[in-house]
Amino acid sequence: MDSECISDAIRRVVGGERDQFRVLVREYGLMIRSYLGSHLHRVDEIDDLAQDVFLTAFRQLEQFDHRTDFGAWLRGIARNRLLMHFRSTSRRHAREARFREEVSGIVERDLEAHFANQSDHAIEALLRCVNTLPDRMRRVVRAGLDGVKTVVLASELQTSTGAIYNLQYRANALLRECVRRETE
Repeated sequence: MDSECISDAIRRVVGGERDQFRVLVREYGLMIRSYLGSHLHRVDEIDDLAQDVFLTAFRQLEQFDHRTDFGAWLRGIARNRLLMHFRSTSRRHAREARFREEVSGIVERDLEAHFANQSDHAIEALLRCVNTLPDRMRRVVRAGLDGVKTVVLASELQTSTGAIYNLQYRANALLRECVRRETE
């Protein structure tokens, strides 16, 4: 589309013909997705951010200066959304790391204290309890004992690392309860 058609579509959207925004999305969608895709690797994140870029553009369309390039304006919005995304994911990853460290510390201390006071009977009970876990939890526990990295296991199970940590946490709780019952 030439710049006059783009300007006309923008004027029509600002004038109340909201359906005309579809023309702009169709014209610039691939460009925005390509820009975002050059910085991100997950398609769902690209889709979410592209949608966010166009929603922001729609809301702020009245502020667009018609003398400037609309594509550059959209890329500016995309760049800002991308920076916000990186900041929020960085904070989330830091929170998840702290949570994993805290949970690992608690579980490790609990297990060490428990096993320090237990005999071979407790170890046998633990092995029996591991075998009673659902398949995915058992696989997560065994992978942890074998030293398999969480990222690798998440990839093998086609899930997120957060889901793996959640499975580990739940499995540890089930194992503590099962071993307690078995050793009473």
